[in-house]
Formats: sequence, structure tokens, C-alpha cells
Amino acid sequence: MIYYLLYPLHVHPALSFLNVLRYVPFRMLAATMTAMLLTFGLYPWFIRTLQSKQIGQVVRDDGPASHLSKAGTPTMGGSLILLALVAATLLWADPRNTMLWLVAAITVLYGGIGYVDDAAKIRKKHSGGLAGRYKLLLQFAIALGVCGYLWYGKGLPADWHALRDRLSVPFVAFEKHPISMPSWLYVLFASFVIVGTSNAVNLTDGLDGLAIGPVMINAGTYLVLAYLAGLTLFGNDIARYLDIPSIASASELSIYCGAMIGAGVGFLWYNTYPAQVFMGDVGSLALGGGLGSLAVVTKNELLSLLLGGIFVIEAVSVMGQVFAFKVFGKRIFLMAPIHHHFEKKGWAEPKIIVRFWIISIMLAIASLSTLKLR
Repeated sequence: MIYYLLYPLHVHPALSFLNVLRYVPFRMLAATMTAMLLTFGLYPWFIRTLQSKQIGQVVRDDGPASHLSKAGTPTMGGSLILLALVAATLLWADPRNTMLWLVAAITVLYGGIGYVDDAAKIRKKHSGGLAGRYKLLLQFAIALGVCGYLWYGKGLPADWHALRDRLSVPFVAFEKHPISMPSWLYVLFASFVIVGTSNAVNLTDGLDGLAIGPVMINAGTYLVLAYLAGLTLFGNDIARYLDIPSIASASELSIYCGAMIGAGVGFLWYNTYPAQVFMGDVGSLALGGGLGSLAVVTKNELLSLLLGGIFVIEAVSVMGQVFAFKVFGKRIFLMAPIHHHFEKKGWAEPKIIVRFWIISIMLAIASLSTLKLR
């Protein structure tokens, strides 16, 4: 909004400094700092408010014994992450960018689903909130609506329409080896990416700071990918030089990514072990939905499996555990998701968290290496 309102004023000699607003990197850094300052400044008050209203974490009865002490810790802290993320994005991004609005819509709507789930847990005083089938139904309905619009909607960028049916395969040149999908199949596939990422982040959010670390690392990687997808330098299309999908409007999404990092840093200050506040489903579902939609609109759907490897492992561990128990009557892990397995084996919580962060950094480096290894 600041860009839209103030940038036109740069033509006046006294306001020529406003020309800096045309540069995406400046607005990306400004969004990062805005979201960071909002969360740093508001979380102390927000935590006190959650405590006064007795909005506390409900702990699983069958969970690790060390988690019993976490019962009552303020939860739904993701509400403030969501507020800072959306506010910083709207302040510094170009509001005429349709792709930006679609990503923001999924983030906010998934946050709404998480809010209902968290509220149900607190009301029932039980770790089971909104029934899983209802959550999935709502998530898929939203994702199908957005992905359907990406395919059939009007007012989308021409370069997006030119490659909307294309898949970008990691380590494979995008232009030299095109892979296309029928419209109905792509809409289903893209929706699955968004819903799957959202729920995978939700499953990862089980230890203090465990989920927000990889979320920020993933957001930082998408920041680079989105910026390069729309970057033109000295008249040259950098995306075509790198042989990745060229989407001019995608660079504006780096501002959203910066805001996610800034909000995440502010939250982590209070969520680091031992946590003063938990994000809850309102945060994890929203952030996961945001990352999934970034993968779709930047054409990195398949790369998200590598980049979000921590989230994938957490989700697969749960599915594998359920499958093995129902089919064979045995458990693969001491407890799922897999971070609880390591807790049961005696690993200290901070050790699990930091090691998962390290793995996420390694996966991010591997993902960025696909820019040249093609």
C-alpha cells in the first residue's frame, strides 16, 4: 500500500528519494523489518492477554512425559504471526499483484481453519479439536478454488498463462524438457501440494521452535526463487538464463517471503526453548498453506519435496506409523511424528530442534543448487 500511494510522488524534486520504493529488494527488507518489529513489540502484551484469558496449550495424554509441564502455556500465538505477515505484506507490496492476493488469501483462510481448531481444543480441554475430515474438506475446498482460478481465472499475468500447465522438475532444464499436465490434473495436484504442505507443517509443530525454523528457511529460499523468477537485469531475463520458469509478477512475492521471515524471527524469540508461547494450528496451518501456495505460483511444486524435506519426513512418519499399525498391528516408531520418536529415545529437546534446523538448511542449499545444476 505504501508503494501504491507514495511511489507516484517521486516525480516531485523534493520527494525524489521515494524512487527507492520501485526496488523490490528495498521493499522486501522493509517488510521483513516491519513484521519483525511488530512481533517483537506486541508479543509481550499478546502473551499476557492469552494468559489472562486462560488460552493455554492442551497436551496429549499419550505424549512424552516431559511435555506435561507445557500444559497451560499460552497458545494461538500464530494469530500475531499472521497479523504481522499480512500487515507487512500489504504495507510494502504492490496491491495490484494478483498472485500476491491469492497467496495471502490461502494464508488467511487456512489461519481461520486453524483458529477454529484451536478454539475447539481449548473449549473441550482436549487435544482433539476440529475433526480431521472437516479440516481436510475445508482446506481442499479453498485450495481447489484458488488453483482453479489460477488455471481458469481472468486478470492473471500473461506469462503465467503461458506456463500454467508446465511442471518444473529439479535439476532438469525447464525450457528444454517441458512436462505438461491436463488442466484438471494440475488443479488437483497443485491443491494437494498446498494442503499437504499445510498439514505437514502442522505435524512438525510439536517442539519449541521446531516448526518455525524450517518455515523461515523455506521462506528464505522461496524469496530467492521468486525474486529471480521475475528479475530482469540489464535487459536480460535472468530466469531464462537460469532456465527456470520466468514469471515477472513472482518477484513481488519475495516481499511476502520477507514478511514471513520477519514475523518468524519475532515469534521465535518467545517460542525458543523453553517456549513462552506456542503458535497453535492458527499459525502452523496458515504458514504451511502459504509455503505450499508459494511453491505453486513460482512453479516449484516438485522442488518443495526437497526444500520442505523436514515437513515431508514428519508427515510420512505419521502415515507410515498409522499404516503399519492398522495393517500389521505394529509400530515403526516409538511415537509419531518422528521428532517424538527421538524424544522417546532420550534425545534432549534442544538437540532435536537444532539438528532438524541443520537438515533444513542443508536441504535449502541443495534446492538452490538446482538453479545451476541442470
